[in-house]
Amino acid sequence: MKKAFILSFMVTTLLAVQYIQARESLDGILKPYLSKYELPALAAAVVKKGEIISAGAVGTRKIEANIPVTINDKFHLGSDTKAMTSLLAAMLVEKGKLRWDSKIGEVFPEAADKMNKDFKNITLTQLLSHTSGIAADNDDFGRILTASCEWEGNLDEMRYKFLLERGKLPLDRAAGGTFEYSNTNYVIAGAIIERLEGKTWDELITEKIFYPLELKSAGLGMQGTLGKIDAPLAHTSENGKIKAILPGPNSDNLAIIGPAGIAHMSVLDFARWAGWNAGEGKRKPFLVKAETMKKLHTPVISMPEKKDAAPGTPASGKYAFGWGELSVSWAAHPLVYHGGSNGKNLAHIWLDTKEDAAIVITSNISGHKTTEAFYSLAKELYTKYIKKP
Repeated sequence: MKKAFILSFMVTTLLAVQYIQARESLDGILKPYLSKYELPALAAAVVKKGEIISAGAVGTRKIEANIPVTINDKFHLGSDTKAMTSLLAAMLVEKGKLRWDSKIGEVFPEAADKMNKDFKNITLTQLLSHTSGIAADNDDFGRILTASCEWEGNLDEMRYKFLLERGKLPLDRAAGGTFEYSNTNYVIAGAIIERLEGKTWDELITEKIFYPLELKSAGLGMQGTLGKIDAPLAHTSENGKIKAILPGPNSDNLAIIGPAGIAHMSVLDFARWAGWNAGEGKRKPFLVKAETMKKLHTPVISMPEKKDAAPGTPASGKYAFGWGELSVSWAAHPLVYHGGSNGKNLAHIWLDTKEDAAIVITSNISGHKTTEAFYSLAKELYTKYIKKP
């Protein structure tokens, strides 16, 4: 028995070492980007057929401090969380609890008479594809968020109140016609999911996505601990000087807008999430059917080009359900893509479903310079590890 245990342990250890050796380090590729683009830290990974073939993390957790990031450090994903919210909605559609054409007023019949008539007829598809007619994050959005800081109750109760407050207002444009990227859409989608499941979105994303996909580093909100530098700190650039933002009440988006973008995880777990999506139902866990995964990635509407798009928000291409589609010069066909930022971190995810491959990139600073770095790095990684144009 003892010999069998020792043999099993040796085999397991050998396999683990071989796996680590097989995964190529990206540190050498990443390091030049730090100084060129003024990044405190940078992490990236490449996945093919569900296996992480290369990964790296370089830089510091805090600018002007020698606290190196590690491959297991957690980075904020911002709006890349939206794809997870869409997946939760898709699970409900498959269960028959929800339809793609379900209307807000149907899910909340007790409040329908208090809603703007156009608002209550917005469908799930329109929310998830940003074609609801609801304006982008404007003064009304900010006013409701500010008011929410004084609301009591659990997050599902607060998101329900958010829905009621927004439901009183007129739409910015007719639903279903044009694209307008709005975090409000996903807060409302989260409220719908909560109503039908009887739990908070925060519980559901943990229970139904983080756990089954074994995203062990995944969490919600700021990636670091209050009073500690145990993760890459968020950073901003003020008057040309980079400033670290310590974990605290202003270091992340308010929790009420969680379904729109407050997830964090290590670059390795981010890569696992990306690789699972790139397979479109080819590998476990089978959380939804393969055709449902493909539907989540299939564009619903074209996006108008927006040259001044904020980092992490779409500037062009097409939009599906929490995912975009983007054509780039260095890929022979359009790629599934999304960006995410809370204004202080940035994350990009790229899927090539034809090649069953993916790229993820994260940093603890946002901005147009960081976005430029990410596009350049994505091209370098794609042409080196996935497919040359």
